[in-house]
Amino acid sequence: MKDLILETRNLTKCYGQQQAVSDISLQIERNSIYGLLGPNGAGKSTTLKMLVGLLNPTSGQILFDGEPWKREYLSEIGSLIEAPALYGNLTAEENLMVYTKLLAIPQTRILEVLDIVDLKDTGKKRASQFSMGMKQRLGIAIALLNNPKLLILDEPTNGLDPFGIQELRELISSFPKKGITVILSSHILSEVAQVVDEIGIISCGKLLFQGVPDSNENLEQFFTNIIIQGGSR
Repeated sequence: MKDLILETRNLTKCYGQQQAVSDISLQIERNSIYGLLGPNGAGKSTTLKMLVGLLNPTSGQILFDGEPWKREYLSEIGSLIEAPALYGNLTAEENLMVYTKLLAIPQTRILEVLDIVDLKDTGKKRASQFSMGMKQRLGIAIALLNNPKLLILDEPTNGLDPFGIQELRELISSFPKKGITVILSSHILSEVAQVVDEIGIISCGKLLFQGVPDSNENLEQFFTNIIIQGGSR
C-alpha cells in the first residue's frame, strides 16, 4: 500500500460554465518528487492553487496525510507559485526576517534555510540585485521556513539560464533525503526527467497519465504520445 502524503479525488474547478480542472485524482507518495506536467494552460497552476488554499475547488476532495484538507495544514506545506514575493530593497536575511515575524517562526531558522539554498554569503546585497536564479532560491528559502513536509514548486526554472537550472535541479533533488516531498510543476520536460520519481500529465484540465513513464521512451516522446492520445479520445 502506498504511503501518500497528499491525494486528490475528482478535484474539479469551474469558472461559470468553463471547467479549468476536471476530476483530477493525484496520488503523491511521501519523500518523493512528483512531476506535474502539461502544456501552458493545461490546468497545472489551478490545481496547485487549490492544494494551497488560494482557490476553492468546485467539487472533489483533497487529503493531506490521509485527512481532509484544512487550512491548518498550511503550516506543513511550503509553496512557490508564480514569482516569489520579495522585497527588492531588503537583503536575503531581511526578507526572511519579515516572514518569520509574519509566521511566528524562530529567527534561528533563517540561517538554516539560507544554508540549504546556498545564499548565506550574500551579505548586504539587496534582493533587487540578485540574479533570477538567486531570486528563485530565495523564494524557495521562504517556502522552507516553516520546515514543511510538502513543498510545491510551480515552474521554478522559468527564466533561468542553464547554470541556474542545474543549481536548482540539484537543490530540488536533495529535498526527499531531508524528509520533504516535492510537487514540481513544469513544461520543461528535459529538466523534470532528471529529478522526478513519478509524473502526472495534465492536458485541457484532465489527468491523462499518472505513474512512472516508460523507461524505453524519452520523456518528451512519452509526453507527446500521451497528449495526442488524450486529445483523440
